[in-house]
Amino acid sequence: MTELKDSTGPATAAAPVAFPQDRTCPYQPPTGYDPLRDGRPLSRVTLYDGREVWLVTAQATARSLLADPRLSTDRSHPGFPIPSERFAGARDRRVALLGADDPEHQRQRRMMIPSFTVKRAAALRPWIQRIVDELLDAMIAQGPPAELVSAFALPVPSTVICGLLGVPYADHTFFEEQSRRLLRGPTAADTQDARDRLEEYLGGLIDRKAEAAGPGDGILDDLVHHELRDGALDRAELLSLALILLVAGHETTANMISLGTYTLLRHPARLAELRADPELLPTVVEELLRMLSIAEGLARVALADIDVDGTTIREGEGVLFSTSVINRDASLYEEPDSLDFHRSVRRHVAFGFGIHQCLGQNLARVELEIALGALFARLPGLRLAAPAEEIPWKPGDTIQGMLELPVTW
Repeated sequence: MTELKDSTGPATAAAPVAFPQDRTCPYQPPTGYDPLRDGRPLSRVTLYDGREVWLVTAQATARSLLADPRLSTDRSHPGFPIPSERFAGARDRRVALLGADDPEHQRQRRMMIPSFTVKRAAALRPWIQRIVDELLDAMIAQGPPAELVSAFALPVPSTVICGLLGVPYADHTFFEEQSRRLLRGPTAADTQDARDRLEEYLGGLIDRKAEAAGPGDGILDDLVHHELRDGALDRAELLSLALILLVAGHETTANMISLGTYTLLRHPARLAELRADPELLPTVVEELLRMLSIAEGLARVALADIDVDGTTIREGEGVLFSTSVINRDASLYEEPDSLDFHRSVRRHVAFGFGIHQCLGQNLARVELEIALGALFARLPGLRLAAPAEEIPWKPGDTIQGMLELPVTW
């Protein structure tokens, strides 16, 4: 039990809350997190193995700490917090971008930035629109009902990231299944096996691209024929980059499409508002990003003592960020648990913050605007095809989203 200072009174004792927990509603934070929403910037939480770490729950504190170089993303550090047993075996595995600190992170990110700018994402709109329309054409031709995750939410970002990277979409069943095992495998062994299979697949793809006479059109082709050949990247680092881009590039957006759709269907008044004014789409996407906060539990380890409003995070201590609580900070958002398309939400941390802020956020916003806009425009009668309480969603120790989403129209 740790004493934390309350700005409104003397220090009080707070019993650690278990973290992470499963949501009791797919678009609301777990009810077990209610004690964390008392206005304190930091709380102590207990991980699966009994270890206590710090959890950041206030938005101003989160933005400050996520930009603080004294917090590291180095997973090999003994103090780095592992929120789930399935990821414990991957502590020593190389993780590009997300698991690298500057200057290594800056070097890697600099290579990627031109492919993920606002301008580049905007230029991809017509292509993404065609992908979305073709998937909706197929779904409509088949007729209702449909399972939206497999028919639409997953294929949209999967097709997009394959095209951008230069990964054959014909292999999507394989890498989608391995990505699922990597993020939600029942055991650490299952997770490690999935990573091994993905690395073997991507390694073979990289080798084939390296043997080609000239580069293809994908990001991996450019990296192989320039950075790899010039020595700016070694093969292991390129493999790690390819893995994180492929997995993160489709898993996160797929979950936002499915959970965003479910959330809008559960808020018919807000959905009617969107249908009446499609120009609201960019704001709708931002509010859904804030409210859904699918990437829960961003992890860091302290490299030095850090003072936070009179409480000290000690060197070597683990620090987690609860995006679902941070993005509902009542000091910043009025009625934070409600869906409101007219609030200013650009300060949310759904994409993180600081140097590790999501590289693909511009692309994700475009995909979400096009996918959700087209889905509800072309299927005005879209509705759930099963009782809402019976539709399964994902557990709390992975990216949040719907396991399946039966719909009809």
